[in-house]
Amino acid sequence: MARALPLEHVTARRPSGRRTRWREYRTGYLFVLPSLAMFVIFLFGPVIWSLLLAFQDASLTRRDWNGLDNFRTLASDRVFRKSLVNTAIYAAVTVPVHMLVALVLAGMMKPLAARWQTFFRAAYYLPAVTSVVILATVWRWMFNPRFGAINQMLDLGPVAWLSRPNLALWAVILSAVLTIPAAGVVMYSAAMGSIPEDLYEAASLEGAGAVRQWWDITIPLLKPTSLYLIVMYTIWAFEVFERVYIMTGGGPAYATTTIVQLIFDTGFRDWDYGVASAQAIVLFVIVAMVSAVQFRLFRSEVEY
Repeated sequence: MARALPLEHVTARRPSGRRTRWREYRTGYLFVLPSLAMFVIFLFGPVIWSLLLAFQDASLTRRDWNGLDNFRTLASDRVFRKSLVNTAIYAAVTVPVHMLVALVLAGMMKPLAARWQTFFRAAYYLPAVTSVVILATVWRWMFNPRFGAINQMLDLGPVAWLSRPNLALWAVILSAVLTIPAAGVVMYSAAMGSIPEDLYEAASLEGAGAVRQWWDITIPLLKPTSLYLIVMYTIWAFEVFERVYIMTGGGPAYATTTIVQLIFDTGFRDWDYGVASAQAIVLFVIVAMVSAVQFRLFRSEVEY
């Protein structure tokens, strides 16, 4: 009969869990390593560096710790408060409109044959591959007070849409809401196609009409998709930059200045990296809070 080894010898010969995982998954780790390195260098690293700069008096020639002075500056900055209001108005208008337009267009596509649905998905998504800079440039020409298409179609005369403080922001918003929400149309269309038809047949047998089926079946089962879209559209709205930069440059009189536009001007025009970083931190906190509220309101345990 073989003599049993002491427990400490058995423990010593057993490979550690970390070493076992490395042997089993090292190929996967090596494949992930380049992406992880890019993430750390170009995303995580700059975020941490920006967080540190938010508590410094930083510029091209100096960098000294100043505690919360940058945030105190923002609290009393009229332009920063104006940019917050402008961004909030832009998001409050564009996000619901994009959600509604995407939902209606996807609903209109649902009864069509599969090949026609594919055609319209591609057609609606095609403008999304166009650069925002190009779209903003076109809209800037359309709002030209002398020969712009908007004034000619409405026959209003030489209205300076982008030069009047009471109209400029709404002109930018109009250019955004008249752009087809490509991602929303495609995702809503795919989500509607995955809802079981048995639910609609059962509702029809119970006497529910099309509107009732839409409200009681389609809308609730689209909540996971709606959650994703509303969070993403909100983030995109708070990060609007190219459209404003091309169409108005933030003017006139800061009427269209958004938070990201102000961060850009503070960091790369005024070279005040500390205040610009503080503005970015405030933007991050606002987006995180809004996203948390949206997750709580739209979360669902059912997915299709």
